[in-house]
Amino acid sequence: MPFAHTANARVHYTVEGNGPALMLLHGTGGDGFSHWGQLLRHLTPTHTVICPDYAGSGQTTDLNEALQLDELVTQVIAVADACGQTTLDLVGYSLGAVIAAALAARHPQRVRSLVLVAGFAGGTDSRSELQFGLWRELIASDHTLMARFILLTGCSPQWLNSQPTAVLEKRVAAIVKFTNWNGMARQADLDARVDIRAELAQIQARTRVIVGREDQMVPRALSQVLADEIPGATHSVIDAGHLIPMEQPVELARVIAEFVG
Repeated sequence: MPFAHTANARVHYTVEGNGPALMLLHGTGGDGFSHWGQLLRHLTPTHTVICPDYAGSGQTTDLNEALQLDELVTQVIAVADACGQTTLDLVGYSLGAVIAAALAARHPQRVRSLVLVAGFAGGTDSRSELQFGLWRELIASDHTLMARFILLTGCSPQWLNSQPTAVLEKRVAAIVKFTNWNGMARQADLDARVDIRAELAQIQARTRVIVGREDQMVPRALSQVLADEIPGATHSVIDAGHLIPMEQPVELARVIAEFVG
């Protein structure tokens, strides 16, 4: 089981496939498998897919302190170095998009292309502060309620209505069982205070911003900041809520593969 190391963390990651390196960064409360597992079979035939679990997720261990963006960027670079990859195509989802964009701005020589899925530049607006504060309260008080809230606000109404109630209940149970709740609370705390708006103009990699048409967790206006402020960025819209990798894994994989080439 591979691990990379920084001064403060032991970072778990997985590697599958063949071809140019493609790194996928998961979002808040997930890990490499839960957020990207459904896309892997569509990407591994043409790419070596690297999925790190940054601090707060998966089997990664750290000092269990408040998360800092700088340290998460360092963890991702440590994984790339451990895999022998000096340059790669980088995809980030949700909080992972923040990490990916920061890495591309600070280390432009490491990133060939950049895909930001349901991402944002800063969680310091009042709505986001309210949302992430509620997340932390629900995590502290009732994991089942939090799991229901994730599905209710993370998925589009059409997708939820297409799922039998029994299937949704199984998904709730799986979220409760497999989520690193302490890690998710730490990541949500970072969501509420991170701000990379001043760094976006420094990104040199060709960039695609992907948004969910009915994203309630990260409204499209927040993702649009990425498309507007990153030089030359283009954008795509997918019919989904925030949980695009779960609702539309095949379409998301197609858009990623076509963009990175």
